[in-house]
Amino acid sequence: MEKDKDFDVEHHLHHVALPSPGRIRELLMYVSREHGRLLDRAMPLWECHVIEGIEPEVEGGPERFAWYFKIHHSLVDGIAAMRLVKKSLSQSPTEPVSLPVWSLMARHRNQMNAILPAERSIRRIMKEQISTIKPVFTELIDNLKNYGDEGYVGTFDAPMSILNRRISASRRISAQSYDIQRFNKIAERLKISRNDVVLAVCAGAIRRYLISMDALPSKPLIAFVPMSLRTDDSISGNQLSFVLANLGTHLDNPLRRLELIHRSMNNGKRRFRRMNQAQVINYSVIAYAWQGINLATGIFPKKQAFNLIISHVPGSEKPLYWNGARLQSLYPASIVFNGQAMNITLTSYLDRIEFGITACSKALPRVQDMLMLIEEELQLLETVSQELAFQGITVEDKRAKKQKSWLLNGTSFFMFDSLSV
Repeated sequence: MEKDKDFDVEHHLHHVALPSPGRIRELLMYVSREHGRLLDRAMPLWECHVIEGIEPEVEGGPERFAWYFKIHHSLVDGIAAMRLVKKSLSQSPTEPVSLPVWSLMARHRNQMNAILPAERSIRRIMKEQISTIKPVFTELIDNLKNYGDEGYVGTFDAPMSILNRRISASRRISAQSYDIQRFNKIAERLKISRNDVVLAVCAGAIRRYLISMDALPSKPLIAFVPMSLRTDDSISGNQLSFVLANLGTHLDNPLRRLELIHRSMNNGKRRFRRMNQAQVINYSVIAYAWQGINLATGIFPKKQAFNLIISHVPGSEKPLYWNGARLQSLYPASIVFNGQAMNITLTSYLDRIEFGITACSKALPRVQDMLMLIEEELQLLETVSQELAFQGITVEDKRAKKQKSWLLNGTSFFMFDSLSV
């Protein structure tokens, strides 16, 4: 690879200090301001900010600092970005780290190029594409047959909402950590996945937020949920797709909402597991191409496939270090665009789930309230799941016990010791 003679590291690496008192509030304000600024298209599309002046976690504790990585989505996706972060750190407090993250980016691209499949013949490509026609057509017909079933989400089912306004350059990043066992216990009690619980917590918080803004649509919001289709322990290949999940925000009952999310996610996962990679790609192009065109052109301003993206990027289960400094927290800051004014991305690190909410602050004022609403919804599901577990009832029992009132209708109820990412 040829060295870039015009590369200027000072354009990409920034060293700043927060104003006193250096609270997390000041850190998020700085990140929000920088996140709204466009990367210079004439330069390599990445930046790294080293941020000092963060107050100790406890009085007299060690000093802390943060890293803020800003990388254009055309270079890496969320999974690749997480891998770069992991490679730039170590699992030992005594292991020195000398290579900066940007030196790993070129190596990562070279490795990806090396594992790309060899050039295939046109005949083989055509044969593969023709073989997708029947299964893709079958899935499209299945969509039509299930039209009207809330558990099946079709194209343009999402309602218009304030989440789908045009955006400005103003950003607000909100972040918070939650004990992962709180989500695991709810999932275990109700015999569902942790991802279903996460979506239900997000859905309930969004519903509360929209009610506070007097802007809750009568139809349920739809979330775009990236997901892995892996059924084995392989670590190679691209087996990622997405599911459109019905968030059930039109329902005031938290368990009816959770049951609908669970059913919607299961239907989506079953659909894609019946297809191979080529079939999934062609199905997605046919079913959702109009949504991409619509987002780019706005020709159907009142039609859309989803209201927001809710994504989970798995992190490390072991503590990470940078030259002895222990990583405390790893918060994601994602992207928003016209028609998608809010993004919720989560990472898991150690025994916590780290929520990162990115929004246009002009389109969605007081979006930081979402953190409080997430906590309220999580507490609600903890209480309700405990009551149902005591009765021996799970989400899967809903259809068998449809006549019973178990749904409780109408119930009210990056940071190191010295470093933060």
